[in-house]
Amino acid sequence: MTVNSYGILLFQRTEGGIRVLLAHPGGPFWAGKDNGAWSIPKGLQEQGETALQTARREFCEETGFAVEGRFIPLGELKQPSGKIIHAWALEHDLDVTRIRSNTFSLEWPRRSGNIREYPEIDEGRWFCLEEARQKISAGQAVFLNRLLEHLQ
Repeated sequence: MTVNSYGILLFQRTEGGIRVLLAHPGGPFWAGKDNGAWSIPKGLQEQGETALQTARREFCEETGFAVEGRFIPLGELKQPSGKIIHAWALEHDLDVTRIRSNTFSLEWPRRSGNIREYPEIDEGRWFCLEEARQKISAGQAVFLNRLLEHLQ
């Protein structure tokens, strides 16, 4: 069964060029990982939702911000894992210091019996496109190219 994930890539136009918002996943697996670890906020569809509704809900759950505006379809990408990510871009500003993510439960350390809560994302940050290409998961980098193509 194919897993689909839906997300939103926020962007800003600045004097220095385009900046995008990327999220660093929370939890012990991602702690200390940087280049190649960042992602667009995204998640799984719930019954009765459209793809874009899912992307908007997941963005809000993972950042604490509801976003509105003209969404630009960036298409889909199949990840090495087989998961398919569907993404939209949106020109929008937000204060990353105010990001508040939902949480998930995880037994950590493994087989310890200790269940802990972790934020789905532990940080959001604005990156110029050059730096974003280093930070974003390799399987999502094409979304940056598609955004740039759309804006040119």
